[in-house]
Amino acid sequence: MSVKIEAPAHAAARGARLWRTAIRDSFLRLDPRQQVRNPVMFVVEIGSGLTTILFVQALAGRGEAPAPFIGSVAVWLWFTVVFANFAEALAEGRGKAQAEALRHARRTIQARRLVRPERGAHAESVPSTALRKGDVVLVQAGEAIPADGEVIEGIASVDESAVTGESAPVIRESGGDRSAVTGSTVVLSDWLVIRVTANPGEGFIDRMIALIEGARRQKTPNEIALNILLVGFTILFLLVCATLYPYSVFSVGVAGRGTPVTITVLAALLVCLIPTTIGGLLSAIGIAGMDRMIKRNVIALSGRAVEAAGDVDVLLLDKTGTITLGNRQAVEFIPIDGVNVRDLVETAQLASLADETPEGRSIVVLAKEQYALRGRTVGSGPEEAPRGATFVPFSAQTRMSGVDLDGQVIRKGAAAAIVEHVRGLGGRIPDGLAPAVDRISRSGGTPLVVARNEAVLGVIYLKDIVKGGIKERFQQLRRIGIRTVMITGDNPLTAAAIAAEAGVDDFLAQATPEDKLRLIREYQSGGRLVAMTGDGTNDAPALAQADVAVAMNTGTQPAREAANMIDLDSNPTKLIEVVEIGKQLLMTRGALTTFSIANDVAKYFAIIPAAFATTYPALSALNFMRLSTPDNAITAAVIFNALIIIALVPLSLRGVRYRPAGAGEVLRNNLLLYGVGGVIAPFVGIKLIDVILVALGLR
Repeated sequence: MSVKIEAPAHAAARGARLWRTAIRDSFLRLDPRQQVRNPVMFVVEIGSGLTTILFVQALAGRGEAPAPFIGSVAVWLWFTVVFANFAEALAEGRGKAQAEALRHARRTIQARRLVRPERGAHAESVPSTALRKGDVVLVQAGEAIPADGEVIEGIASVDESAVTGESAPVIRESGGDRSAVTGSTVVLSDWLVIRVTANPGEGFIDRMIALIEGARRQKTPNEIALNILLVGFTILFLLVCATLYPYSVFSVGVAGRGTPVTITVLAALLVCLIPTTIGGLLSAIGIAGMDRMIKRNVIALSGRAVEAAGDVDVLLLDKTGTITLGNRQAVEFIPIDGVNVRDLVETAQLASLADETPEGRSIVVLAKEQYALRGRTVGSGPEEAPRGATFVPFSAQTRMSGVDLDGQVIRKGAAAAIVEHVRGLGGRIPDGLAPAVDRISRSGGTPLVVARNEAVLGVIYLKDIVKGGIKERFQQLRRIGIRTVMITGDNPLTAAAIAAEAGVDDFLAQATPEDKLRLIREYQSGGRLVAMTGDGTNDAPALAQADVAVAMNTGTQPAREAANMIDLDSNPTKLIEVVEIGKQLLMTRGALTTFSIANDVAKYFAIIPAAFATTYPALSALNFMRLSTPDNAITAAVIFNALIIIALVPLSLRGVRYRPAGAGEVLRNNLLLYGVGGVIAPFVGIKLIDVILVALGLR
């Protein structure tokens, strides 16, 4: 993804605009019809409204307590709701800026729709909004692609920077795994015939906008379960506080002294005891998790996929491009049975001149670098291949390439293909060939055999380089309980060697689509959550079966539709980052839940003695913070309860720092840092606020 350097003034203006919008939305969300979606904060809003009514009564001289006390409690209860709304609005606002940029990229385009009546095809000009799934359009160089689709004819370079942010053009062509195109991207060269795969409003950019803005964000199973737990706590404390008032009246009547607890105090007590901190930040944590995915250029099609990524314990990774660099390079020429090495090198170079694959080009380069053979190209000239040469390009069917020159048949290719070719010419396979091929395969390389006429000259050692640092990444994943499985089409010997070098836990060699699907189902039947990447149509069944499926944006339409995440950068190693972001989401939610519950325990010791000390003087012994007055204690607790939400907004948006660790270690760290911290913070905070209230003369 290209990096856009933003001027400081523009960044500051954008940040100020984001904050203004979030503050405005915080008050708009006070509408009970919106607030009821968050039951915990809805209860706080009801308490805020009730204390506001009591404040008005106190101003009229009919208050249950002094008007300044009731008013201060009401104001800070409203702030509690507003701060919780602000956290969610700020999280959504960060994504809306990206959605706005995408909305500008989406525009109505005049499309050239192909109509094929009986007398031949012709094109008609229609707006892109008139296109429907199944329509066929022609897009030429310099024109924007009008809708999402699949290339059915042609090949062209396409500028996808509007979607991916990457300025480098990409190739799109019919057939294969690079046939999917996205609406509003631009064809830079040649032409494409595209079959539309999405109706207006249902395209990829439309879905991105809806997801970023949170319009289709659904609560995840874990989030729903946590919400149920929070609602349960809220109902429990609501029942407790509702019964405290008649019990207090009864106790005062029996004791003949003291005053009953007021409704204002009970409202403050309820809000301080229910889990308002996590209740106010829960939505922001989930939205911020999806936002972190977007910043990595990964579009999560559901919040559930992000959450599932955090629970994944098996990763299926393609070898090529993920574990290895993907382009196998020639590293050694190995002559067989006394063949002169220079003779082998010259023959291998000739056989590779028409081979446009990276492997073929690397053979020519190695011959020049190690043996000073002059580079040659197809044609005539002192440094070029001789006239009369008939070149045979590499093909997947023959698995060979070569040249026919001066009556000589020169070939190089896969060992089995060359052996069959030599035997077809009546030649003999030398005894040294099999050991050389086997040695290369066992070391993780790919052997290519070189033959001239009916004689085998030697073997070329191709090596697929394992990416630097990938072994350490796998060790980190292993420490947090994630099993890594390499998937490759290589033979078992080569696969085993690369798996050992890369440090993966297991591998699947000579994998077919059916093998991948069967492997995923086996892991899932054992209770494991599986993640994988893919880009081809043959990956679609396995992607649909996986719990976390990341499709490459360059892949086919079936692959993108089967996945629940799309990587705009088309980087297969992104799967590891996806898992880390998912784990960070779960860690953040767990840490703040621990902090919130610990907070409530501490606030109990601050507010209970103050609320009931006049009725039960013995409770004064629990006031070990030595708060100045009961009213100040309650006011300080309510203020702290509101301020702690706004203090934790940056952490909920940024997320708890991720560090690879086992579940036991994460739990221990959470309890020590956020559990103990959650208990200590209210004692310090409430006492400090009480001191400030006294200093301001509000005692």
